[in-house]
Amino acid sequence: MSRTEWESLCDGCGKCCLHKLEDEDTGDIHYTEVACRLLNLGTCRCGNYPHRKEHVPDCVKLSANEVLKLRWLPSTCAYRLLSEGKSLPWWHPLVSGDPETVHRAGISVRGRAVAENRAGPLSRHIVTWPE
Repeated sequence: MSRTEWESLCDGCGKCCLHKLEDEDTGDIHYTEVACRLLNLGTCRCGNYPHRKEHVPDCVKLSANEVLKLRWLPSTCAYRLLSEGKSLPWWHPLVSGDPETVHRAGISVRGRAVAENRAGPLSRHIVTWPE
């Protein structure tokens, strides 16, 4: 798969850009509704994707080899779905032909995420809807 094809798998949901907390005792991952400072909450796309690692050093670059290791990828993530041998859902832009279907289907973080600079303690923002 070419880099362009790989990148096209991103549905633009923004879920991977939500901050996550890991329980030190159990290893469980908990999503928060708090978005990375680079996430545009309207488009659900990174505001500086080419240079994101310069601004957010712990931002993860997804690769085919890493996808299966990343337990925090949401169940709706195309990278995860394909690595598990599953099909893309009807709302995925590559299926629907429309980048807005991910938002209309209620899959994205649009209207549900909180800006990082307004959030306060992450532990107060744990949610279950991204899973």
